[in-house]
Amino acid sequence: MTFKREALRKYFIMGSQNCHRDPNAVLEEALAAGITAFQYREKGTGSLNGKEKLQLGKELRECCRKHNIPFFINDDIELASALEVDGIHVGQDDMPIEEVRTKFPDKIIGLSISTQEELNRSPLDLVDYIGVGPIFATSTKEDSKQTVGLEWIHTIRAQFPNIPIVAIGGIQIENAHSAIEAGADGVSFITAVTEAEDIKEAVNKL
Repeated sequence: MTFKREALRKYFIMGSQNCHRDPNAVLEEALAAGITAFQYREKGTGSLNGKEKLQLGKELRECCRKHNIPFFINDDIELASALEVDGIHVGQDDMPIEEVRTKFPDKIIGLSISTQEELNRSPLDLVDYIGVGPIFATSTKEDSKQTVGLEWIHTIRAQFPNIPIVAIGGIQIENAHSAIEAGADGVSFITAVTEAEDIKEAVNKL
C-alpha cells in the first residue's frame, strides 16, 4: 500500500486491553465512521499473547482490508510478516529504524519522537511519518514519557516543513483540533473511540 499523508488524519490505535467489548465490533464501527488508519497495539496489562494475539490481529487485519484502510502494528516485528501489515510503528527503544527498513523495504514505517535529541539522531530519510508526543497526558500507555505539548509540533514543523506528522498522546475530541492547528497532519487516539458512547459521533468530531 502506498503511503499517503492523509491516512494520518484520524489514526486509531487499539488492542483488546483497551476495549470493554469485542475489539472487532469496535473497529468495525470506527472504520464505518471514517477512521483513516488503524494500528494494532496489543500491549500492557490485560493484553493477549501468543496465538490469541495473532488470531485477533488477523481478524482486525481483515476488517481493515474490507475497508481499504492501512493496517499498522506497534513494534511487533515478528507479527508484521504473519499479519501482512501495511506498516510498522516503532518507538525509540524498539528495533533501530535502519534494521526495520532493511527487513521491510516496502512497508510504511512510522517513528515516535519526543525530544530534540531523539529528533537529531533519528534517520528521518528512512521513515514515512513521525509520531510526535505525548502532546497531552495519557493513561493508556504505562511507560508514557513526559508530555511535550503543542509547541513540540510547531518546533518539528519549523525544522522539517514537509515531513508527515501525527500527534500522539492524550488526544480527545476537545483537543484534537488544536493539534491540527499546530501543524500536525493528523491525530492518533485510543480512548476517544474505545470509551465513546457513540463511536460515529466521536470519529466525526475528531
